[in-house]
Amino acid sequence: MNDLAQRVEQVEAQLAIQQLPARYAVAVDSRNLDDLVELFAADVNCGRWGTGREALKAYYASQNVLAGFYRSVHLICGQTIDLIDADHAKGTVYCRAGHEDKDHWVEMAICYFDTYVRSEGRWCFERREEKHWYSTDWQERPHGPAFQNWPGKYDGPKYQAKLPQAWPSWQRYWAEAGNEARDAVTRSP
Repeated sequence: MNDLAQRVEQVEAQLAIQQLPARYAVAVDSRNLDDLVELFAADVNCGRWGTGREALKAYYASQNVLAGFYRSVHLICGQTIDLIDADHAKGTVYCRAGHEDKDHWVEMAICYFDTYVRSEGRWCFERREEKHWYSTDWQERPHGPAFQNWPGKYDGPKYQAKLPQAWPSWQRYWAEAGNEARDAVTRSP
């Protein structure tokens, strides 16, 4: 393949991959499970739910996922894409999401760590791993120690905020800056 053809293929891949997070947000917020599962590879691994889009649909339809909140608004605010080869890529997606849960409107700052794959001739999600900085009722400031404040829900280690500490660069930065510098700007490291 000549250089121009390879560059065009890479641009087309990036454009197709860029559509996935926005389409995911629309599908989640509109509760369109058919569109949602089509964004994933045909053989998507859903863990204990099984493999494939029907298993993924069962997962999203469960009480633990989309039925856990009524209205939602997912705002996609940035994406990185690293092409690995002609059929694989990885990237990150920043998202600010609001969720209606009875008397609360819970805001979250999220980063999705995505892997992408060509499935059935088109780019799809292979896997999405969500990590977030915080969740809190919109009337409250996110606060520690866990930066997890979704009243009456989502307790336990699975739902605890993982960012920014999950980034090795974050850990290195504050280790080099030292405890005094860190403690000057936060009460909840």
